[in-house]
Amino acid sequence: MAKNHDGKMGASEALETESSELRVYELGFHLDPELPTEEVKKAYQTIRDSLSEKGTVVAESEPLKIPLAYTISRQEVAGRRDFDSAYFSWIVYETSAENHADVVKMAGAEKRIVRFIDLITTKDAARHSVEIRELSMKAPESTEDPEAVLGAELDVALESSTI
Repeated sequence: MAKNHDGKMGASEALETESSELRVYELGFHLDPELPTEEVKKAYQTIRDSLSEKGTVVAESEPLKIPLAYTISRQEVAGRRDFDSAYFSWIVYETSAENHADVVKMAGAEKRIVRFIDLITTKDAARHSVEIRELSMKAPESTEDPEAVLGAELDVALESSTI
């Protein structure tokens, strides 16, 4: 790193150092829910490959179809489309600021992506997300109806209470 005659770094040198410094980012994205399963896999792999070319993939989650919390509307050539569900996935990657800009452009240009977010994170947070996801996948789903359980508990409480 070059320093000027008084030992301080110039502005352009600071920018060069910042752009070559590696950071960890997370790209979270929704894929079009009307895509066939094979096309979802291809879209995910295309995005992952693009990220791999620009940096190192740290952690990832395969696309999973989920209901959206709210309807996303998007204007397309054929007209407006509303999305109530989507295939959600995320990929954590490490890259330079310059390559990060290319990743954001790629995600914005990918027509199969309904919406995406890209943010700075850490490797530890990414690993923790993977652990949590693995635990939630292993946990057995409750087959009991929560209202029936509450009703039974209420019946027991009423029978045992004395007025």
